[in-house]
Amino acid sequence: MTLRRALLTVALAASLGAAPATAQQPDAEALAQSARAASDQLENASLALQQAVSARDRVRALTETVKAYEAGLAAMRDGLRRAATREAMLERKLQAREGEIARLLGVIQVIGTAPPPVLMLHPSGPMGAARSGMMLADVTPGLTAQAADLRRDLTEVRTLRQLQQSAAQTLEDGLAGVQTARAELSQAVADRTDLPLRFVEDPVRTAILLSSTETLDAFASGLSEIASGPVAETNADITAQKGDLALPVEGVVLRRAGEADAGGIRRPGIVLATRPRALVTTPTAATVRYRGPLLDLGNVVILEPQANLLFVLSGLSDVYGAMGEVLPAGSPVGLMGGATPGSGAILSLSGDGTGTDRSETLYMEVREAGSPVDPETWFRTDKDG
Repeated sequence: MTLRRALLTVALAASLGAAPATAQQPDAEALAQSARAASDQLENASLALQQAVSARDRVRALTETVKAYEAGLAAMRDGLRRAATREAMLERKLQAREGEIARLLGVIQVIGTAPPPVLMLHPSGPMGAARSGMMLADVTPGLTAQAADLRRDLTEVRTLRQLQQSAAQTLEDGLAGVQTARAELSQAVADRTDLPLRFVEDPVRTAILLSSTETLDAFASGLSEIASGPVAETNADITAQKGDLALPVEGVVLRRAGEADAGGIRRPGIVLATRPRALVTTPTAATVRYRGPLLDLGNVVILEPQANLLFVLSGLSDVYGAMGEVLPAGSPVGLMGGATPGSGAILSLSGDGTGTDRSETLYMEVREAGSPVDPETWFRTDKDG
């Protein structure tokens, strides 16, 4: 996958920015800005990847590459759906005016083909011809304007259709590119050995803790037991970032802390709706206190950004890193599950505006001094949504 094709993938959305906005679609300028930002991000990530020397540098560059692909594909998805919606609206408009258009074309054709002497003849003589000439002069600008509107609509339909047709292969290339980048990122994380360690995991102790606990509370309180020796102290302090941390994955809040789910169960964390295979990163530098399957939570990553503070992320498909590692801010910790939709599903309007493209869910819990707190006291979310 070349950088040039990837840039075409994200730049296409910007070219669709001229289409008027609809109630279900993002503002055109916002789409164009998203596409340009993703394009710049991808270019910078590519340069960083070329210059990467250490495994840590390579992981960082590939993380930015995956994020750029995700942002670019999202911008392209919105842009193409916007184009399809605009084309459908114009088609309906033209169909509704079919009779009017036929009459307009007929009048224009008669005026354009009739010889001037015939146009000047009138049964009532010169006075009638003069009056009809004045009437024709009054009507002609209106006919011209209608013809111009029709020509503009037809041209826009043709342009939108060509954009969608030419985008199909570019979209396929973008999907292939992000899959390749994810695979390379997984390998780069496995190859990385230069991160500092706060402790070394004892697999036997981990297995004993997993088998002897039935709740997240009990497991979190026993995390120190999985180390083969003492856990090194940390003086990290992220208190200044409280309330302003970015979410660990690109998504929207599906359920807030304490809200009941479909089964009536209330949890102290929040649920984020994400797209399939979305990349999950640590919002700040943190120690990996645990990673792997846990209870009924699926694959879980527990991060410790400072003493007595834990970020619990559950519902991932793939998890990265090793227990005890101290990860820099923005490091990948896993991927969401699900299958990346094909280009046909992305271009389909069947689920437009319903959020069905965010089919995966990440549960996030924050624990201070052993007790859960509302994650929105630490993380920046759309609290009005």
